[in-house]
Parts: sequence; structure tokens; C-alpha cells
Amino acid sequence: MDTPYRLITIPPSHYCEKARWALDRAGIAFEEEAHPPGLHLRPCRKAGGGRTTPILVTDLGTFPDSTEILHFVDSQTDNAPPLFPTDSVQRAGVEELEDLFDEKLGPHTRRLAYFHLLPDRRLFEGAALVGAGGWDRTVFRLMMPAIRGMMRKGMRIDAKGAERSLVCIREVFDFVNERLASGREYLVGGRLTAADLTFAALAAPVLLPRDYGAPLPTLAEIPDEMLAVIDEMRSTPAGRFGLQMYRDHR
Repeated sequence: MDTPYRLITIPPSHYCEKARWALDRAGIAFEEEAHPPGLHLRPCRKAGGGRTTPILVTDLGTFPDSTEILHFVDSQTDNAPPLFPTDSVQRAGVEELEDLFDEKLGPHTRRLAYFHLLPDRRLFEGAALVGAGGWDRTVFRLMMPAIRGMMRKGMRIDAKGAERSLVCIREVFDFVNERLASGREYLVGGRLTAADLTFAALAAPVLLPRDYGAPLPTLAEIPDEMLAVIDEMRSTPAGRFGLQMYRDHR
């Protein structure tokens, strides 16, 4: 590898955090190319991806999905135990949980977070422009009303959607609570896997872990209604588990 890999991100995105964490854990050098929401579309397409981040661009190919990136990381390093175990039974369990969290947790923590973040121009701008270049910053500020409208429509960010998402988040947390009830330290096997990393990363918007890989709003800045959700989730076994994964492995 002559040059570091390139990771195209929306920095506060928890799916980008999932990929970033895996790369950091494996000691794989990469440069993060940060774009604000909406302005990520053109560089994503130019890199050979679709409409979403993260996208990892390497000399071995382009990987336009966080799960693909985790599998690629496993294939490229001996610096850390694989995120997907070699044991077939454990691997199947990890893949099932990772897919569950990708589909049933990530979209809902994102929608709930944006529901509370979008109305506050200062908070939204501060999170969206992390690491952004000068052109992106200028254009984003000019287009912010349109971008917020596009995000609300595209992700169905409204009060009813936020209520549905909170129900889904609680269901996933209850599932993880039950899995942890036996006293296990990890979701599958006896060490960190893609299941643990994915849960912790995708739960981050409702946990606000201290060691998140990009700046997030502080607890003091969060609206009271969202702060109540964070307090609730942090108090559960699943929430404590997610925060523990950050303390121990991030």
C-alpha cells in the first residue's frame, strides 16, 4: 500500500464510526475524507459507491458499505483478532447480530437523533461540518434549509417517525438486555466481534460515548427530550454494555 486508504464519511454518522473503529482497531492507515450531509453524494458516486457513506477506497477495490469494510479489514490484518470468528457457528451468530443491528437499530437511532438535532441550526451545523473543507462549508451553509428538508423527507423525520424509532430502539435494547442476562461479557464468544462493535457504534446516538471517533454534541447541549432518552438507554444493561465496549476497545 503506497498511500493510505481513503474513507469517505459524514463524520458524525454511526455507520461511518463503525468502519472507522474497525480500521483503527486493526491499525490500518487511512485518511478520512469528510463531507456534510447532502454534499457527500457527488464524491460517493465519483468513488464508485452509491448514495451512502462510508465508502473505503483502496488499491484493492472500493468497499461501499460498513459491513463490507469490516470483512475487508479482517482480510487485511493480523494485528487484531478477526471481527468475524473463524468458527462457523460463532461466525453465523455474529453475522446474524451484525445484520440485525444494521437493519433494526442504526436507522432508528439516526432518525431519532436527527429529529432532535435538525431544529437547532447551531447544533446541526456544528456536527455536520466536522472536518469539512472550505467549499463544502460555504455551500452547506447556503443550502442548509434545503438539505434539512431533503433529510426530513428522505428519512421520514417527523414526530410520528421519531416515536416509532424509539419503540424499535427499546426493542433492540431489550433483546440485548436478555442476551446479557446470563452474565456474558460479549454478545458472541469470549471477545470483541463485529456484533459488539456494531451494536456499540450504532447505539452511540442514544448513548453519546466519550470516545466516539468524531465530535458529537455534549450532554449539556442536547435538548431535554433527547437527554431523557439518553439517560434511559444508558441505565439499561445494553446501554452499559455499549459504553463498556467504548471504554475497553475504542
